[in-house]
Amino acid sequence: MPAVESGADKANGNQFAVKDCALIAIATGKKASTLPELRDGLQMVDPGCIYYHFWGGLLQARFEEREYNNDFASWARHGLHDAPLAERLAVIDPTDFHELEALRREVVDIVEERLDESETLAWNRAVPAFEFIHSQIVVFDTHRRLDHPRELAELVRHLSTSSIFYHFIDARRRMDGGRNDFSAWLASLDGRYTSLLERLGAIDPYFGNLAELREQIAAAFSDCFPENA
Repeated sequence: MPAVESGADKANGNQFAVKDCALIAIATGKKASTLPELRDGLQMVDPGCIYYHFWGGLLQARFEEREYNNDFASWARHGLHDAPLAERLAVIDPTDFHELEALRREVVDIVEERLDESETLAWNRAVPAFEFIHSQIVVFDTHRRLDHPRELAELVRHLSTSSIFYHFIDARRRMDGGRNDFSAWLASLDGRYTSLLERLGAIDPYFGNLAELREQIAAAFSDCFPENA
């Protein structure tokens, strides 16, 4: 996935550029019907596949809560009917990994450990097969620029969930240290927002949905700017 510019608009000093996005799913044609095939596929696919299968589900419209937070865990449970493997994959938090390659390695290690536990696991065939999907993010500029964090405090509850995804989740892929765009902008200002930075830094965007994430971010801003609550 190619890098794109952050929410801080370099062309306009310290203004915050509000952006939106869509995550495009692209079929790779690669499939896995057994655990060894999944392991081999994981080692070869583009990092964008790893990104999609962990994060893509957040942007998919659904009427019920996700049973598993990543596609690998869901397939292990419902395709292979391997509950122990599904549980181990489900607890992986991708925010713990600043690089997709490290996240890939973690998934491969868990799969290999599971294969070592029983020879028969290698022969189990899943229905349906796991399909590796590549992702491409498309970014839209809303042409809205903010000059002060107070403006962001007013706006954040009204941002689309895909905008929240771009600024708070995808930013971690684009920026050193796994920071989000909001925190990067606040840190570039006059140093008055330490408590807000701490609140934002404590939010884990993975276990939950984007609407809940938006509310957590909004609550952090509201505490810092109560007049905008």
